[in-house]
Amino acid sequence: MSHAGAPEDRSARPTVSYGNGIVSKDLPTERERLRLLEQGSDPQTMAILRQLPLKASWRCLDLGAGAGSTAYWLADRCRDGHVVAADIDVRFLDRTRSDNLEVREFDVGRDEFPAGSFDLIHARSLLCHVPTRDTVLVKAAEWLAPGGWLVVGEPYMFAPETSPYPALRRFYRAVDERWAAQGSDMRWARRLPGLMALAGLHQLGVATRPNCMGLSGVHDSFVLASIRQIGDVMVRDGDITQAELDEMLALFDDTTFVDLRSVFITVWGQRPLDRREPVRGSVQLPIMT
Repeated sequence: MSHAGAPEDRSARPTVSYGNGIVSKDLPTERERLRLLEQGSDPQTMAILRQLPLKASWRCLDLGAGAGSTAYWLADRCRDGHVVAADIDVRFLDRTRSDNLEVREFDVGRDEFPAGSFDLIHARSLLCHVPTRDTVLVKAAEWLAPGGWLVVGEPYMFAPETSPYPALRRFYRAVDERWAAQGSDMRWARRLPGLMALAGLHQLGVATRPNCMGLSGVHDSFVLASIRQIGDVMVRDGDITQAELDEMLALFDDTTFVDLRSVFITVWGQRPLDRREPVRGSVQLPIMT
């Protein structure tokens, strides 16, 4: 939809992808937005990783490493091993952070690792933005060594129409259109447990974290940074008006505002030492909030 003058010819726009879209690293606020994402997500991510039988000798892969916090954490704990921080755009990653850390430019939808390369593979808020996400998940399971672990965390965004706030419904309908235009699926996380079981992983675990807006704290800081960055791009492109963006931001000044926008779902599973080991019967579902 276009709100400014005549309807915009969207066919004239360049092809939109994660790399040049509303969360592009070319945007001046993206580094800080990613750091806020890390602050809100790292405690649960590290709690899950600590539950695994992590060894100093492990070979680890952090897919979509972003600003690097998980890769750095793994490098500190796998001092005798090797950690690959892989991202399609590595400008926010510090190659000098550790001598067992490798920063690699990597397109997960196109590039490959040899089968059996890693003891641990982690991805967070990545595969929902990859159009070939189902196929990539299967490939990642093959990159594991026997006995290795795959840990994947993704947001499940609720439909905007389910919110009681008209301004939020209008804003996030436009955001959902932008996600869809770049090939993202913000409700793909619902498929994760089943897809990981179908990929042959066992000892499955699931953790959930509700993300409420309006409760202050680091999550609100991340959400506000995202709304401002995404909103500015959408106003520029005519997806929403400045008044609609201002109305969305004004909700956070209302002390009664609270809205459950998403649930973050993390699923982990192990590649069996023997492919003949059954998946069914070994599934665990510990729920963490």
